[in-house]
Amino acid sequence: MYLFIFCALLLAAVLAIGWYIRDSLKVDDFNQKHVLITGCDSGFGNLLAKQLDRRGFAVIAACLTEKGASDLASAASPRLKTLLLNVTDSESIKRAVEFVSAEVGERGLWGLVNNAGRSIPVGPTEWIQVEDVTKVLDVNLIGVIDVTLRFLPLLRKARGRVVNVASILGRFSLGGGGYCLSKWGVEAFSDSLRRDMYYFGIKVGIIEPGLFKTALTRVDLIEDDQKRLWDHLPQDVKDSYGTNNTACVFFTPLLLSDLSKVTNCMQHALTARYPRTRYAAGWDAKLLWIPLSYLPSFIQDFFHRLIFPAPKMKRCVE
Repeated sequence: MYLFIFCALLLAAVLAIGWYIRDSLKVDDFNQKHVLITGCDSGFGNLLAKQLDRRGFAVIAACLTEKGASDLASAASPRLKTLLLNVTDSESIKRAVEFVSAEVGERGLWGLVNNAGRSIPVGPTEWIQVEDVTKVLDVNLIGVIDVTLRFLPLLRKARGRVVNVASILGRFSLGGGGYCLSKWGVEAFSDSLRRDMYYFGIKVGIIEPGLFKTALTRVDLIEDDQKRLWDHLPQDVKDSYGTNNTACVFFTPLLLSDLSKVTNCMQHALTARYPRTRYAAGWDAKLLWIPLSYLPSFIQDFFHRLIFPAPKMKRCVE
């Protein structure tokens, strides 16, 4: 019996060491590799652009605003290039493809990081209009698909990497609006893309951040937008909910400030010889949200009720 336990522990240790060594292997010639990152005005994209620039990558940082592009350019080396990109505008994407094609030449594009996103409008499903959902889907999902398809020829040249930023809310839905829908869609699109591109040498990684302090999680913006939704509700719906309550009080203490926990995952997906399929970023993603996503639905629903305030005129459910 003791011999069996010893052999099992020894095998586990060997496998763990082997996995660690394999996970640590890197690709070569960073300075010969171009990486395009969307959503670089702030947050994860901005930090990743600086991080990869310091590692010697030829970074092409796509920003939504001129100010975002100029601020980033001034904080990085001359090697980093910026461009303006609106992922919801096909013409803007077309111009970006032309710019990147001229930069990468016959080497092709090593990495595409689909990071651009938005979170609001978000709120109880009954408060949401269809146009509120499409605003988010256009950026978080349709934009990801459009950008990826346009850049696939350049990625195939380099047998490169696609890194899509999903979310733990692509595994466990919290609240209404388009955000959770879009991130579930990113998960599905990434899985399909990874399987289709396997034969062409393109690897696809999915980043699943927990809750971090970024522009997408600014409490003041979320609460202001929920007030806008509330003000447009019919009076009978307002009466049934009683007040414009949100779950921001619960989420605020959970927000993590160290964005490098996410960008390090992105960097690994771009630099590892054997990148992982999924990266959970943040202690809450690893220890709370993803484990919760595997539990039965009735447990998930109970947890949801603990977080979100109940409507004033809730019906009793037997």
